[in-house]
Amino acid sequence: MEIDGIYAPETADDAGEAYESLGSTAQIVVKETAKAMELSNDEYAERVTSEVIETARDALFASLLEVFHGDRDAFEAWCDDHPEYTVERLGSDNVDSVVWHPIPFAETVIAATYQDEPAAAAATVRRRAFGEQYRPAF
Repeated sequence: MEIDGIYAPETADDAGEAYESLGSTAQIVVKETAKAMELSNDEYAERVTSEVIETARDALFASLLEVFHGDRDAFEAWCDDHPEYTVERLGSDNVDSVVWHPIPFAETVIAATYQDEPAAAAATVRRRAFGEQYRPAF
């Protein structure tokens, strides 16, 4: 089993603190991206809204969530060790690899199966976890 990512918040408050800490990072990322796109000051002021910065922060937070990669047996063993968690599974039952992210404060684990695209499966799990569990908690 492999682990990838940084954030594995135990509580909604921990998640909120991590999310809030990314505000200035999101601003820097957007500003540097706008520079690379050669936006003028006027274009920047017109196009870079608080919603743009918030979207960048959402994406940063989600992309940094800790996920586990393993085979189906490793995932089933994890589930057996955490019977209080509701499992949301995405993907096919006909492949052996699974990526998952547990959300302790929601007693939910989001998992996706994959054959050849672990990064894509992890991104799916992270986006789903953010949209369904973290965003409403904030």
